[in-house]
Amino acid sequence: MTVRVDPENNETRALFAAADLGGRRVLEIGCGTGRLTRRYAGRAAHVTAVDPWADGIARAKTRLPAELEGRVEFRQISFSDLVSSQPPSYDIVILAHSL
Repeated sequence: MTVRVDPENNETRALFAAADLGGRRVLEIGCGTGRLTRRYAGRAAHVTAVDPWADGIARAKTRLPAELEGRVEFRQISFSDLVSSQPPSYDIVILAHSL
């Protein structure tokens, strides 16, 4: 059986109500398979989506729509390793289902 998470798009609507992503550089921590990333990335200038889970990142990359290529970067890396290797500079940071 397939389970759909948030079929009513409540999560996405709440995100759009909380933050204007237009033209912004977004960091998403704990992106998993990119389920949420694909829903909001069209509004952002660029998204860096990170997760240490290799299988999730692999799935996220294969499921990325062609129109989002070049705007979304999926990286298999923990947040702590990301900030220690390159000081991040983003306008908005998203942590959905990461805790």
